[in-house]
Amino acid sequence: MALADLEMAAWAAALPVVANADHAPLEGGEDPAFGTVRWRTLFSADRTDTAAMTLGVAEFGAEGTLRPHRHTPAEFYFGLAGSGVVTIDGVAHAIGSGVALFIPGDAEHDVVAGPDGLRFLYGFPRDRFSDVEYRFTGS
Repeated sequence: MALADLEMAAWAAALPVVANADHAPLEGGEDPAFGTVRWRTLFSADRTDTAAMTLGVAEFGAEGTLRPHRHTPAEFYFGLAGSGVVTIDGVAHAIGSGVALFIPGDAEHDVVAGPDGLRFLYGFPRDRFSDVEYRFTGS
């Protein structure tokens, strides 16, 4: 690749990307191994012109679940609406609007939404969501 092409690629990668969660397709909910969680992918290099981070919104109905699992990269949750409990390595943490949780890499964690459901932002330091290998407990 010529120097001019490299410079152009670097410039293009530095452009802002805007994602609207209301327009992102709702995924998940079909695989019982995951639980009942559904999600909307906002940034993932295989879908958006982004790199070095994956970002999405997780959505749970009343008493919805994300089953116990682990993955190598660390993750964060930031509560947007509703409430629930995130258990990280056996310790329960309340999550709700405005609450941020840091989940260390390889920590076992799961989510149970409250009676009004739960919605939170999540993120990984990976280029794409498919780079995160979920290992479910008991699987």
